Amino acid sequence: MSSIRIVARTQSWRNGAVILPLVAVLITLLVTSGAVFAANANPLQVFFEIFIEPFRSRYSFLETLVSATPLFLTGTAVALAFRSGYYNIGAEGQLLVGAIFAAGIGPRLGGVPQIFGILAMVFAGAFGGLVWALIPALLRTRANIDEVVTTLLLNPTATLLVAGLLNGPWRNPVTHFNESERIVAAAEFPILLSRSRINFGFVVAVIVMIIVALVVHRSALGLKMRAAGLSPEGARFNGLAVEGLLLKAALGSGAIAGITGACLVGGIQFRLTEGISGGLGYTGILVATLGGLNILGVAAAGFLLALVNVGASSANRVFGIPAQLSAVISGSLMMITVAVMLFRRYRLVYRKAK
Repeated sequence: MSSIRIVARTQSWRNGAVILPLVAVLITLLVTSGAVFAANANPLQVFFEIFIEPFRSRYSFLETLVSATPLFLTGTAVALAFRSGYYNIGAEGQLLVGAIFAAGIGPRLGGVPQIFGILAMVFAGAFGGLVWALIPALLRTRANIDEVVTTLLLNPTATLLVAGLLNGPWRNPVTHFNESERIVAAAEFPILLSRSRINFGFVVAVIVMIIVALVVHRSALGLKMRAAGLSPEGARFNGLAVEGLLLKAALGSGAIAGITGACLVGGIQFRLTEGISGGLGYTGILVATLGGLNILGVAAAGFLLALVNVGASSANRVFGIPAQLSAVISGSLMMITVAVMLFRRYRLVYRKAK
C-alpha cells in the first residue's frame, strides 16, 4: 500500500525562508476567497482593492506605513528573541508596559526641547518593556522555567494593569474618560508629511530594524546569539554562556516591544488608552514567523499585514464586505504560516507499494 510520510530533513531548507511564506500567502488567499464569496463579492476585485489600490492613493499608502510601523517593531522584537532561541510570546505585555512608562513621563516634559522629549519617550518605553521582560527572562535563565508560559501569562497581567490605572489614579481629570492625561507637545512625535498621520515613529522603527540587523548579522554578539538559537548544547560545548545570551536577547526584545508602546503614545494616541495595542504584540509573532526571523522579511511581512488592514477597510466601503475580513485573513495567515513553515525542517516522502 502506498503511503506518504513526514520525515526530518538532514538540514534546514535554506530557500524555504523565502518560498514557504509566499506559499502560505497564496494558500491564505485561496482559503479566504470562500469568505469573500460568502459576502457576495468577487474575490479578485476584493483582493485588488486590498493589495493594489493602496499604492494608487497617497493617503492609503501613507496609512499603510502608519499601520506597518508598530508591526515592524513588534516583528523585530519577536524575531530577535526567536533567533536566539528565546521564545518570547510576551511582546503584547511589554508593549503595554512601555506605553505606560511613556504615558507616565509624557505629560511631565513641558519646557524641554522636542528632541529631548522624543528621546525621553523612546527610552521610557524601552525601559518599561525591558522591566516587564526581565521577570520571565530571569526565570528562564536562572530556574529553567519555560518562557513561553511566563511571557504569555504576563500579557493579560499588563492588560489588567492598564485597565486599573485608567479606571483609577490615571483617569483623565478633565473628561473623566478612562484615558490618561494628554502628553505635552514636546513629547509628541512630529508628523513627517503634511496631510497624513505618518510620524517620527516610522523613523524610529526603521532605525531599530537597521540596528538589530547589524547586531545579528555583523557583530560577534549576533553570531553567538544565532549559534545559541541553532544549537544551545553545541554553543555550550564551544564555551558560550548561553544563559547570558538568552538574557540579552530577552531584554533586547522586551525593550523593542516597549518602544512600540512609546511610538503609539507619542505618535498616534498622545495618551494611554485601554485599546492602545489591539493585539499588535501577538501580530508581531506572525510578522516574525512569516518573515523567516529575518529583518528584511519582517519588513515585508509587516508591510503586507498593514496592506491587509488598510485595504480591508477600503474593501468594506467599496464592496460592503464585513470589516472583520482583515482579521479573518490575518488569523488564517497565522495558522497556515505555522503549518507551512514546518517544511523548513521536515519533508514529505511518498512511497509506492511493492
